Amino acid sequence: MSKPQINYSIYLVTDDACLQGRPLLQCVEEALQGGVTLVQYRSKHKDSGSMYEEAIKLKNLCDKYSVPLIINDRVDLALAVGAAGVHIGQSDLPCAAVRKIVSEDFIIGVSAHNVEEALQSVAAGADYLGCGAVFGTATKKDASALGLENLRKIRCAIKLPIVGIGGVNAENYSQILKTGADGAAIISGILGTNNIKATTEKFTKIYKQHQKH
Repeated sequence: MSKPQINYSIYLVTDDACLQGRPLLQCVEEALQGGVTLVQYRSKHKDSGSMYEEAIKLKNLCDKYSVPLIINDRVDLALAVGAAGVHIGQSDLPCAAVRKIVSEDFIIGVSAHNVEEALQSVAAGADYLGCGAVFGTATKKDASALGLENLRKIRCAIKLPIVGIGGVNAENYSQILKTGADGAAIISGILGTNNIKATTEKFTKIYKQHQKH
């Protein structure tokens, strides 16, 4: 089986802390209506049963908009709900180990914080890299800033799709694209805003303008 074609341009990562008490599914649907191209389900504090129930609902919602769903960290959960893939960090189950237990068309994303980690992840069989934190981030307290220049260095070093992550919003999104990155992973820059659909539409417009140049 061949891998699905993934558009990494506007990659939404969920975080309940950004939702201001609003329901997750409602917020994600507003983002999908605005043009999000990929969704990652990320939950750090829920039990497996609750995550499974929520992930199934998200999968159905993403299917409605023909947008792939990626699960953060949990390969078992990704397989259980039929997600398109998983995103793993440097301290999670290694990419090469994940590759042994999933099908050929299963997408594996890996977090990389420098060129060395990026090259290692490519060698281990990653399909794309999440590189950050580009601008620093409020959602990950321990993430040191990667910066645009280092993102550009990773872009020059590898051919795989890469997305910049960390502190990305509609004001600095174009700077990520100018490094040659395929897109950006956005958390509070979409989910933390008052009008999620309108904010996502801004990202969509910026991406389309970038494609013209």
